[in-house]
Amino acid sequence: MTNVPGFNTVTIEEATERLIDYRGKTPPKTNSGVRLVTAKVVKGGQIHDEPAEYIAADFYDEWMRRGLPQKLDVLLTTEAPLGEVAILRDDVRIALAQRIILLRAKPGLLDPLYLFYALQSDFGQGELKARASGTTVLGIKQSELRKVRVPVFPLPVQQRIAGILSAYDELIENNQRRIRILEDMARSLYREWFVRFRYPGHESVPLVDSPLGQIPQGWECGRLDEVLVLQRGFDLPKDKREDGAVPIIAATGINGFHSVAKVKAPGVVTGRSGSIGTVLYVQEDFWPLNTALWVKEFPKSEPLFAYYLLSSLELKQFNSGAAVPTLNRNDVHGVQVVIPPRELQRRFQLNAGAMLKQAEILQRQTTNLRRTRDLLLPRLLSGQVNIIES
Repeated sequence: MTNVPGFNTVTIEEATERLIDYRGKTPPKTNSGVRLVTAKVVKGGQIHDEPAEYIAADFYDEWMRRGLPQKLDVLLTTEAPLGEVAILRDDVRIALAQRIILLRAKPGLLDPLYLFYALQSDFGQGELKARASGTTVLGIKQSELRKVRVPVFPLPVQQRIAGILSAYDELIENNQRRIRILEDMARSLYREWFVRFRYPGHESVPLVDSPLGQIPQGWECGRLDEVLVLQRGFDLPKDKREDGAVPIIAATGINGFHSVAKVKAPGVVTGRSGSIGTVLYVQEDFWPLNTALWVKEFPKSEPLFAYYLLSSLELKQFNSGAAVPTLNRNDVHGVQVVIPPRELQRRFQLNAGAMLKQAEILQRQTTNLRRTRDLLLPRLLSGQVNIIES
């Protein structure tokens, strides 16, 4: 590879025309108003929707008196965690919390999107950590942040690098949007059929009284363990794991990979210890860890109906632990639920299952796109890949 001519470094002080820092100040929060961007929601190059926090709209101008965020400003977390980066892709009205610093690239010197990627590069992250302080929690002072260097190329080269990486991010964002739509469609179908009772052919089926209120004629009420049977997961210490593609599912998601599966897909998993309340639908053979509960049997249900039913139970209310949140399956098994006919569940499995299968394909594509982008980023930012100017 040929290094890009003109490779150099500049400091944050030199590269930015604005640096806005509200460190040491905490705004009064409200239930609605202007979105407050905190360090908790800046992750993986994005500003996530949850947890959502707000300040009062009539307090916004007073709080943001040091300057209002604008499109293509870069946000950087300074502590807990240090070094997460996001960029404002629209002119959106947001407030900044105390562990977020806003950086506005200096026109003619640094492309804003390029700055966004430069701070994510190995070089940029290394500079941040090298100037950080703290033993338990790493943080960086504003005076040290201003000295952080970023690699810099001629502006047209910066724009080409940013364009290449942005193309991947746009594809990733588009896939994520489609995944959310598909998941919302499947969830809405469940509510329509099994909560509102507006399933195909419902017009000719009367509602009848039951211990759980009115339900369609021919449906049942019963214990949850008549629908699904929960089982504790299996121990798998890290030193016993073998390289493979089988996902290891913990209380809140994938915890690694292994060469052997314990459970055939599709499966349903929820947290047993440490974290409870999250319910997962797993579409490939997997290994459930001992911190999780998995559905061992589906006596009167299809997997997708069982997944949405379990998700609707607000499992956190069954916490039986003091210091460590714990879910006792026996407490949940006795819950009374409505049980639809198996044939209707099969139709739901076919329809909603196709939506979630497409979402899974998109998720795999997204994983590959991220992997490719993450491989390209350090090569582009180090000058290993030659970007020819037109």
